[in-house]
Amino acid sequence: MLQLQRAIKRDIDVYLAGDDTKILFIWGPRRSGKTTLIDSVARELGTTKYNFDLLSDREKFVPRREVLERIAKENRVVLIDEVQNYPEATVVLKLLHDEFKVKVIATGSSELRQKSSQEFDTLAGRYTEAYCLPLSISEIIANEKPKPSQQPELEKYLAQTMQIWGSYPEVYMQKSAPEKSKIQLLQSMLDTYVLKDVIDIYELKNEKLAKDILTKIALQLGSEVSIREIANSLGAYASTVSNYIEIFVKNYILISLPSFKTNLRKAVSENRKLYFYDLGIRNILIQDFRDLELRQDRGGLFENFIILELEKMRRLTSAKVNCYFYREYGGKEVDLIIEDYKKNYTTVEIKTKKGKTQEIFPLKNTAQMITLENYFEKITTILGST
Repeated sequence: MLQLQRAIKRDIDVYLAGDDTKILFIWGPRRSGKTTLIDSVARELGTTKYNFDLLSDREKFVPRREVLERIAKENRVVLIDEVQNYPEATVVLKLLHDEFKVKVIATGSSELRQKSSQEFDTLAGRYTEAYCLPLSISEIIANEKPKPSQQPELEKYLAQTMQIWGSYPEVYMQKSAPEKSKIQLLQSMLDTYVLKDVIDIYELKNEKLAKDILTKIALQLGSEVSIREIANSLGAYASTVSNYIEIFVKNYILISLPSFKTNLRKAVSENRKLYFYDLGIRNILIQDFRDLELRQDRGGLFENFIILELEKMRRLTSAKVNCYFYREYGGKEVDLIIEDYKKNYTTVEIKTKKGKTQEIFPLKNTAQMITLENYFEKITTILGST
């Protein structure tokens, strides 16, 4: 099968070519391409990849000098996959960095930080982070290599297909497969990673509740989410629902967009908006894969698509920005507020068709409108303009 070129590979190449021996953590959900990526690095370097899904590989990493010295000598770069399965490895990684100055690339979810928070804190100043998420639209276009005259049509096509099928590499590589095959693949991913895997890792008690919470959020796409309302509708405690949502956010299933607050008392919201890191997963939850023109939720789908692509771009480029939405008491709303580290603001309205921007944000800002016609240009430039 043709291997997709990922944007993060450039970060890896720079790391390997440089003198920096900080640990490089690559975070992202399962099935997003991390294993394929680290396998290709292992082949290029002719070195071993350790898979912490395997007990035999985990047992090789014990905090003893003679063991770590051997690992450092045998490997130009230590490559570890699924590092979250062995939180105790934090101590070993610290020793490899401090004592042996060996480069380490480790892939996994944010679970390593959550499971060993105090121990992970000891790595402060010893690591850098990068992200391997479902394919971004800029990565897909870079792989497709369209002629300039063909790119506008490809951009429209991808916007439609990614809102229906998402962009996990496995799903994208089956773009010509029957719809039934793609639906079965997404169902398998939902059942094994999004639900069972996360339930098992966090030792949660109720897989059905987890799925019901995600489904409720899927049905409110583009709207503010009230944890209390979800809890009441499912007969669950609000604290339980909140806990499950935080787990989904930490594991790259949901994107959390808080409301922007000012001291001007015009903004109102104790809730937040939640979007999906992959719309194929969202659509399998509600069992709807109809064409966009047939759907009542197409406005929410497009909004999620844009927020998602900007979030991928933010992580891929390490843009130093914060993102919010803004709503007044009267109900007027701005879909997205981008705040840079100098407190410069860009307000973004996301519409499937052209329209006028609303001048309701109370602080000085640059207003932008993202539509189906200009979305690719905006996604690839807007974070750099803040």
